[in-house]
Amino acid sequence: MNVMLVYTCWWFVLFIHVLDRDVFAAKSKDFNVLYLIADDLRPTLGCYSDPVVKSPNIDQLASASVVFHNAYAQQAVCGPSRVSFLTSRRPDTTKLYDFNSYWRVHAGNYTTLPQYFKSNGYTTLSVGKVFHPGIASNHSDDYPYSWSVPPYHPPSFEYEKRKVCKDKDGTLHSNLLCPVNVSEMPLKTLPDMENTEEAIRLLRSMKGSQRPFFLAVGFYKPHIPFRIPQEYLKLYPIENMTLAPDPDVPKKLPDVAYNPWTDIRKREDVQALNLSFPYGPIPKDFQLRIRQHYFASVSYVDAQVGKILQTLDDVGLAKNTIVVFSSDHGWSLGEHGEWAKYSNFDVATRVPLMVYKAGVSSPRSRPRAKTFPFIDVFQDTREHFGKGKIVNSVVELLDVFPTLANLAGLPSVRHCPSPSFKMDLCTEGSNLAKLIRNPKYHNSEAYSFSQYPRPSDSIQENSDLPNLADIRIMGYSIRSNDYRYTLWVGFDPLHCKPNMTDIHAGELYILAEDPGQDNNLFDEFGHAAVLNKFGTMPSWTESLKQHMMYFSSGWKSKGVSAL
Repeated sequence: MNVMLVYTCWWFVLFIHVLDRDVFAAKSKDFNVLYLIADDLRPTLGCYSDPVVKSPNIDQLASASVVFHNAYAQQAVCGPSRVSFLTSRRPDTTKLYDFNSYWRVHAGNYTTLPQYFKSNGYTTLSVGKVFHPGIASNHSDDYPYSWSVPPYHPPSFEYEKRKVCKDKDGTLHSNLLCPVNVSEMPLKTLPDMENTEEAIRLLRSMKGSQRPFFLAVGFYKPHIPFRIPQEYLKLYPIENMTLAPDPDVPKKLPDVAYNPWTDIRKREDVQALNLSFPYGPIPKDFQLRIRQHYFASVSYVDAQVGKILQTLDDVGLAKNTIVVFSSDHGWSLGEHGEWAKYSNFDVATRVPLMVYKAGVSSPRSRPRAKTFPFIDVFQDTREHFGKGKIVNSVVELLDVFPTLANLAGLPSVRHCPSPSFKMDLCTEGSNLAKLIRNPKYHNSEAYSFSQYPRPSDSIQENSDLPNLADIRIMGYSIRSNDYRYTLWVGFDPLHCKPNMTDIHAGELYILAEDPGQDNNLFDEFGHAAVLNKFGTMPSWTESLKQHMMYFSSGWKSKGVSAL
């Protein structure tokens, strides 16, 4: 009798567990997804304690979100990074290091994040720059695989690289610094303004839909050129601007690690400076203006984010929509004598990442209360918000895919085996749902991995963005809470494989003592034997982990406090 009772109770508990799981999934699946992606945005935001930038709408979102303070891209350039986080595969798996191949043809038929939601009954919509345009997304933004309808691209983007920047004498140029009177622009608008209008239209149209939606909105700024409404410069008086805290090229930085910011040099106003290659430097007064225009571009994007979030509120969807805000990678603003992206430094790889879900990241608001009222940065000079729930563990953009699937109640995405070229659906990232539900949990053993290709040990015109056939060296980098460690090794572009025993250079930064990553300690530790020992391991990520375990014992013996 007791055995029968236990057996019956066990089945009852199992039934309740399955029922509860299915009910939770059904409720979660009612959640829409709004994925907001900035272009070239480092965490220069008020919610990341930046003392200069005015970003009240993103700060307001952060106050209701889980905010990841140590999130990193897998390659600091647009196309490879976007394909990486939208497929949740590393660049060595997508085989995309430039803009010149389509992963479904060149690497594997990998399922994308929007495609996964589409296959689970969602209407998937794309506005602006989500995938990188061109060959990297099959000249279609991966439609129809990823999207229910053809993606929207703003007509005014056609003029983004045209001579529309007015000089003091009234002549038009193709400049880096390009504040404009919007009424004088072709079509009398700008791409991100059009993106915002389209996103608002789509949100209103989805209000009464019986199907959940996945809407991705990709802003074009603060990517160069800084073609933005001129009034945003007023927020950042030039006399208040300062140079980067470490504007000089570090003495121990290997040549192969330096990026010569070639794309900036092509702009007419920069060409007029007659800078030497590869180091410059840019005159200090022009450096201040670059930083001013970048910050103004961030505030411009913030206003677009605020308008979209207010619409989400106005149509009654804020309470059942998961909102993610992030970027594809960072951007150097003069640190290490570098500009733009194209490196493995934190300033190039670190990104903002925040996730909002009502009832999870913040309490559900009262029925008629507004969650995201629009804040006019020109009226409210410094709105004060809470910092949200902060996560300090190191995470990767690869993690967004499996995390969103979990939060939306979709079937879990399994972790990829190695290799995984023939597996359509899997992730090389991690599900961050545990951290979202318990932000105070800290994983001190978490790592992020980034990489960047180079054509040569010496600095060349194509060092920033070599074509695949020209890649000869790959810089593989590991980032923990305590250090950044990078190995520059030989690379076979035909098979997209590194030779971890062919060491060209290395970088090692102890972050407790050197948060700006200016003092390279790589040559101060005996490393030749361990590099050869671990260089034959099956994956470069595991190889770098083993290197760090070895070096940590050396740090401790030398009294280094970081570990």
